[in-house]
Parts: sequence; structure tokens; C-alpha cells
Amino acid sequence: MDLQFTPEEEAFRAEVRAFLKESLPKELAAKVKAGQRLTRFDQENWHAILNKKGWLAYHWPKEHGGTGWSPVQKFIFDDECAIAGGPRLVPFGLSMLGPVLIKYGNDAQKNHWLPRILNGDDWWCQGYSEPGAGSDLASLKTTAVRNGDHYIVNGQKTWTTQGQHANMMFCLVRTNKEVKSQQGISFVLIDMKQPGVEVRPIRTLDGDKEVNEVFLTDVKVPLENLVGEENKGWTYAKYLLTYERTGIAGVGFSMAGLEKLKVIAQRVQRNGKPLIEDPQFATRMAKVEIELLNMATTNLRVIASVAGGGVPGAESSMLKIKGTVIRQELLSLVRRAMGPYALPYIEEAQFAEYADEPVGPKEAATAAAAYFNYRKLSIFGGSNEIQRNIISKMILGL
Repeated sequence: MDLQFTPEEEAFRAEVRAFLKESLPKELAAKVKAGQRLTRFDQENWHAILNKKGWLAYHWPKEHGGTGWSPVQKFIFDDECAIAGGPRLVPFGLSMLGPVLIKYGNDAQKNHWLPRILNGDDWWCQGYSEPGAGSDLASLKTTAVRNGDHYIVNGQKTWTTQGQHANMMFCLVRTNKEVKSQQGISFVLIDMKQPGVEVRPIRTLDGDKEVNEVFLTDVKVPLENLVGEENKGWTYAKYLLTYERTGIAGVGFSMAGLEKLKVIAQRVQRNGKPLIEDPQFATRMAKVEIELLNMATTNLRVIASVAGGGVPGAESSMLKIKGTVIRQELLSLVRRAMGPYALPYIEEAQFAEYADEPVGPKEAATAAAAYFNYRKLSIFGGSNEIQRNIISKMILGL
């Protein structure tokens, strides 16, 4: 594989940089780089800016509103956005449901839902995990029973990220209890604003309320909101998860995190010298940089291998594991660099509006909160332990 970018690809990189310089709001980029919390408006604003440019659904086929970019162009775009401080796009509609509808949805579903995802008319959330069905997702208990032209759905979902904003949920439900667990699951689309849907926030370790419990009591779901075939939802769920896990690798965000760490290590003093000259700290930085560059190469290979419309296999699990470990190590090193200044927790300091004097270096205010919050990376999307099982089965045949 030739790892050198072509002149055309470098020209595309220059185009992306010029767009970001002109169109990415400076205050939004500053929030992202500082690790501060983003509002719903922040996320919707960046979504709308990219949609207006025609660069929002850059991984969709062109006939459905995508860009027609090559895998390398997608990689370059992700990389440049992260380095510039572009926020991570809310993935549930764009990166998860969209590909499932494009591959398995009928024409009516594609024509109705895909434009609404692009326009931001719907905010989607994911109804997968349950209190007793996390990594063992196939053991889910939420049921959907046919009743005329509807399903009646009852059950509970948990860890529903940004469910407090969502008006729609793509949801796994059990439609047949008499067969093997994976064979009795269906994939349905649920209106979150109807009676019987209750959303309760879960306060996370960093003090935020980004995840939720969702209770479903006699919720009506029209039969036309069934995606694909009844009882075939496990196939669609696995297809969706391969895209989620590849995205969790977050190569661009790790690259941006590494550059931030280098700046901090040059500025912070330890025993009268820059922290970057501390042998132990410098060794950990060098190790994570090497691993990140190796992962970037692997990510390019995986993206290129599915350019013809295929689906990433066990490679997505490999990227998920390595990507999350790298991002956690980068955040750990930032927290370590802040030393005792990372100890005070001031929730208000997580927001751009906070005007008080920081305690220690400016990065200290969010260092511990980010470190604790992103312990979740190795758990959601299928825990890293489960990913190792997938790799051992699919690649090693164990």
C-alpha cells in the first residue's frame, strides 16, 4: 500500500483547510479544543454548516446525498476537522442509521428519513443496551407485539446517549421469544415524543447528563417503521456496529489530542525543566505516538478495503480496541501533566461562559472530567473484552 498522499489528495486537504478556516465558528473550535461542553445549538449549527456545503454525509453514496469521496478523502477530512477543532458530528442518524437504511431500508423509508437526517429535522438516538443486555446485547428483553397495523413496544433501554434531545430512536426489540435469541430480534424506528416514552437522565462521573434511561410502556410503532424483515434485526444491528466501532477509533481526535499534549508538555515545568524532557513522561508520549501512527495506517487500510461497498469485519474491532486505548492514554497524560491542579472539580468551568480565574494551567479545569468521562470508550459500542472475543473467533478461529 502506497502511504504517500497524491498531489490531488494534498489539493483536497488544502481545500478542506480553507473551508474550515472560513466556516468553522472560532468560538466553537475554541470550546472543542478546551474540552468544554457543547450545547445542542453548537452541534446543530455545525451539522447545518456542513450540510449547506454538501459535506455532511461524506460516507453516504452520492445518490443519497453523499459526497462521492474516496476513502482517503474521508480520512483527510476527519483528520483536518479534528485538528481544526471541529466537533464530532452526532453519529446516530448520519453514521449509524443512515447506512442501515441505505442498505436494508425500503424506498419509502429512504425517501422519507434520509433527507430528514441531512436537514436536521430529526435527532436520532440508539435503543440498543438494556439493564440486563449490554455486551450480551442479544439477550435483550424489550418486546414488540403486533397489534393490527402497529407493534406495541414495552421495555427499557439504558445508556441512551443524548436521548434527552432526540425525537426519534432506532431500537432493537424482541418479536419472537420461541427461537434462538439472535433470531427473534427486529429493528424498528420509534417516535420519542409519543405517550408511553419516558426519558430519565443518568448523571455521569464528570457531572454531565449525556446518557439516559428510556422506559417504553405500550408504545405504538407503525408496521412501516420496521426496517428490513421481522426477526432479522440482529443482522442489521451487527452491520451498524461495525461502522460505530470503526468511528470510535477516532484517529483524527487522537492526532489533535497528541498535538495538544505536546504543547502542554513543552509549557509545563517539572524540576525546572519542561515536562517533555522528563524521561518517564517522554517515553509514554513516544509510545502512544508510535501506536497512533500505526493505527492511522491500519485505519486507512480498513477504509480502503471497504471502498467498493463492503463491510469492515474484525478489523473494526481491532480499531475500536486500539483507538480507545490510545485516546484514554492521551487523556491520562494530560491529567498527569496537570498534577495537583487537576484535582479541584468546578462544574461551571466545563462551560465556555465560566469567567473566574482558573486553578493552575487553563487545561486543568477539564483534565480530570475528560479523563473520567472517556473511560467509557472501552465499554460502549461493545466492550474491548467482547471485541477481543470477536477477533479470536473471526481471525484466529478459536
